[in-house]
This record gives sequence, C-alpha cells and structure tokens, in this order.
Amino acid sequence: MDFANFLIQLLNSLQYGLLLFMLAAGLTLIFGIMGVVNLAHGSFYMLGAYMAWSFAATFGSLFVAIVVGTALSILLGLLLEWSLFRHFYKRDHLDQVLLTFGLIYIFEEVRSLLWGDDVHAVQMPEVLNWSIPLTDNLSYPAYRLFMSGLCILLAIGLYLLISKTRLGMKIRAGAFNRDMTEAMGVNIRLIYAVVFALGVGLAAIAGMIAAPISSVYPGMGGSVLIMCFVVVVIGGIGSVRGALIAALLVGFVDTFGKVLIPQLAGMLVYMLMAAVLLYKPEGLFKQ
Repeated sequence: MDFANFLIQLLNSLQYGLLLFMLAAGLTLIFGIMGVVNLAHGSFYMLGAYMAWSFAATFGSLFVAIVVGTALSILLGLLLEWSLFRHFYKRDHLDQVLLTFGLIYIFEEVRSLLWGDDVHAVQMPEVLNWSIPLTDNLSYPAYRLFMSGLCILLAIGLYLLISKTRLGMKIRAGAFNRDMTEAMGVNIRLIYAVVFALGVGLAAIAGMIAAPISSVYPGMGGSVLIMCFVVVVIGGIGSVRGALIAALLVGFVDTFGKVLIPQLAGMLVYMLMAAVLLYKPEGLFKQ
C-alpha cells in the first residue's frame, strides 16, 4: 500500500470512527446516565437519514434539511422521554428492552407509511461535490472531510457541555447519584429529558450527514446499532471520552481490516472488543 492509498484509508477510518462516535455518544449517555437499554437507538439514525432525503427534496438544500431534521429529532426525543421512557427508569432492564424492541417495529412501520420501502439516494450539496487530488489518479471527496469536520465540532461541543457548564455538572451529578441530586433541588426529570433528546438528536444528525454516501433504505438502523454497542462496551458505559476513543479504534480496525485482511474483516472488531474486555472488563474508561 503506497502513501496515497494509506492516507485515503486513514481518512476513511477517521470519518467512519467519528460517525460512530456521534451514534455511540448518544447511546452511552442514555445507557450510562439514565440506565436505559435503548435498542431503538439505531432507528433514530434511520429516521435522520429519511428526514435528510425528504427535507432536502422539499427545501432544495441538505444543510436546511439537517437543521430542520435536528430540531424535529430533538422534539421527538423530548416527546418519547415524556410519554414512555420516564416511566421505565426504575423498571427492570428486560422491560426497557421489550419497550425499545417494540419501538423498532413501530418506527419501521411509520417509515414505511411515510416514505415507502424503496431505496433512495440523497443528492450531495453542490458546494461539496468535488474532490481533493492526492495523486494523478487518486482523490478524496470533500464531503467526507465535511462529515469529519462537523463530527469533530459536535464532539468538542459535547465535551464542553458535559465538562464546562452547569447543565453538564447536573448531568454528571445525576449519573453519579440520582437521589442525592434530587435532594439538592435539581429537577432530575428535566435533566433526563435533555439527555435523552440530546442522544436522539446526535443519532439523527449522524443519519442525516451519512445519507449522501450510504443511501437511504429500510432497516438501515439495525446494522449500525450493533456497532454502537461495541463502541460503548469498549469505551466504557457512560464515558463520552471512552466512546470517542473506542469509535476511532473501531473505525481504524474495521477500515484497514477490510483492506489488509478481508477474510477476517468481519471478526476483527469483535476480537478487539474481546481483547479489551479481557484486560479491562469495565471498558477503557469508567464513567
């Protein structure tokens, strides 16, 4: 592999890892802070992709579609938390699994009724529909760099929110001890609603920005959900920093595995997870 091909694969692994982080960050926040096993998380990714396709055609701009879709996904998260999830915080994980598993089928049916069962392509924005030449024969799409840059900005924003703001302090306190946080006068229900809506919004944004390069099709959330749980387990449940590092590791192993060892590519990510759990059963970083 020459340097240009290595650079392309490195950029691909970075882009894939950052996209996984967008998904896994929301999942690890919901799982680690609220204690909810959310199997429907991949469905929010799918809904985001379909909203990108629908709104891009309506407004004629993917950027407008992302803004509108993000607002609607956050509202959806608030509605779901208020109507369903807040009643399951103190229930068994089995009840949560059954609830979220049922939501997968509901979202699939809603998707079928609203948008049909066909595969759709999302037009890439013209301003980003070009490539950066690396050699005479190889180039790298500018849109993939846009995806990576947006994910990095959102990761920085999430870090600042969790680590440097009063809201983030309340989120961390609620994750550490819910009862004590409530006794100190913090509205823990509001905090949980914000966290859940944030997780839904991040998953939907990931689906919206990935739509132009992966197409939009039924059941697309199921394939990413398993990888999200792998990232959360490797990084440590509830750790956003762990999710970032684990997502980058998974992106690197998966991308270069498909290029260098295609026969074992489907196993490498799970071998990585097994190796991490063997030496650090709680993941790379504790909450």
